[in-house]
Amino acid sequence: MGDLYSVGSVMVADGDEYTKDGTTDYRNNPAMNESNVVAVNNVTNWSGTCYVTPLLGAFLADAYLGRYWTIATFSTIYVFGMTILTLSAAVHGLKPFCDPNNVCHPTGLQVGVFYAGLYLIALGTGGIKPCVSSFGADQFDDSDEAEKKSKSSFFNWFYFSINIGALVASTVLVWIQTNVGWGWGFGIPAVAMAIAVVSFFSGTRLYRNQRPGGSPLTRIFQVVVASFRKIGVDVPKDKSALYETAEESAVKGSRKLEHTKKLSFLDKAAVETESDARNGSVNPWRLCTVTQVEELKSIIRLLPIWATGIIFSTVYSQMGTLFVLQGNTMDLHLIKSFEIPSASLSLFDTISVIFWVPVYDQIIVPFARKFTGNKNGFTQLQRIEIGLVISIFAMVVAGTLEMIRLNIVKEHNYYELKHMPLSIFWQVPQYFIIGCAEVFTFIGQLEFFYEQAPDAMRSLCSALSLTTAALGNYLSTLLVNIVTDISTRDGGPGWIPDNLNYGKLHYFFWLLAVLSVMNLGLYSVVAKRYTYKKAVGTSSDATP
Repeated sequence: MGDLYSVGSVMVADGDEYTKDGTTDYRNNPAMNESNVVAVNNVTNWSGTCYVTPLLGAFLADAYLGRYWTIATFSTIYVFGMTILTLSAAVHGLKPFCDPNNVCHPTGLQVGVFYAGLYLIALGTGGIKPCVSSFGADQFDDSDEAEKKSKSSFFNWFYFSINIGALVASTVLVWIQTNVGWGWGFGIPAVAMAIAVVSFFSGTRLYRNQRPGGSPLTRIFQVVVASFRKIGVDVPKDKSALYETAEESAVKGSRKLEHTKKLSFLDKAAVETESDARNGSVNPWRLCTVTQVEELKSIIRLLPIWATGIIFSTVYSQMGTLFVLQGNTMDLHLIKSFEIPSASLSLFDTISVIFWVPVYDQIIVPFARKFTGNKNGFTQLQRIEIGLVISIFAMVVAGTLEMIRLNIVKEHNYYELKHMPLSIFWQVPQYFIIGCAEVFTFIGQLEFFYEQAPDAMRSLCSALSLTTAALGNYLSTLLVNIVTDISTRDGGPGWIPDNLNYGKLHYFFWLLAVLSVMNLGLYSVVAKRYTYKKAVGTSSDATP
């Protein structure tokens, strides 16, 4: 999740003279010059796109290419995007001209090349994000108990490794971007990504590959169509009479699934009628297997859990936008002669994740196992819920800090002071709390959507979990626009003005805290009603 911060930060800045997140090039010039609201929305819109494109990559992986070739193809696109982004920051004529007053004036071509690079990266991300974690988990055999147990730890350490990279991005790369130049700041990760692609190909002979199962969307629509065609047909009480293949699953690349009682209307698609028998060959638009029906049921059961992840992602997205703007109003000095860019404080979220992953895996899980009896300590749904609770405290802390900051501004009349004498490191708790919530909720979602997805739809379901991040970013954009519109109607500065000393940013954080409480209540209801899938021949998938 943290791997997009260093790319996104360059977008913050245009209507005002300087950027608002503290990011400049090596000559202290602002990056792309955008006002607070425009910059926040551009960052969240691009970040959101990075979590929508995985739907395309996932579809191709599950249906046609398989995860291996999807990762290989889209990783290459990602490298091209990083290369274009590097050129936009390094090549004369492609990087913006800055006048003697340090105000930059990008041309249409320069802006176009910059965004072309960014959105090629977003496209490349679409094939990487939904497939890498699933492809890694594919290397563990579900029929082997030792490997199955190790798979749960894999998701923890996979996320740990991502955040090691994010730590480098938010420290070393941010320093290079700020002090050396954006060309080097983008060029280094471009080379690193190229090396990663080569490394991926080097392991080709060792990988276990899940076969693509054909279009999952086609199979879903077949069940819907067949169900409505047989709307007047009664479902037999003996569910063993429903249609299923005798041996292997009819769905290529997927184990057969046991019948579940809920959503019984869809069972009509698996009722074999006389007309089906007369035709000889099976028409999948009229008759579907139990496994195919259960695939659709699995997706439908995931949707309420998926929806409750959107608010959490909205809270998470504040680290790349409003937390940065809040931090930029504070004292940025680490020591007298050294300022830390406010965008760099996201490294404390990364440090929090790096701290909490081994603590969770090596201490919390064994301890919880003694009380819950679950081999993983908590069920995946319990783990997600704990993270939702923790995220509420992050918004309360952020809002409280902003209220304290504004009180100091009012008391000492610091309204026009660019950086008030309150250390930016007072923001560390809110970053650290979100990092802790991330370990519970985001990793729990990764594992939950992988385990509960039908075998031939795992990339698609991983992408589905990632779209909560996209919708969270888009919801943040929507909320910022609504709040700005309403709070400025009387001619006032509103909650989030360019000079936050005149604003009420804490109201926005508290709004998110209230929405998070409501979301937690909804999640608790849908989680208690969730029915876990069970593959035929397995001992139990009931409480993974």
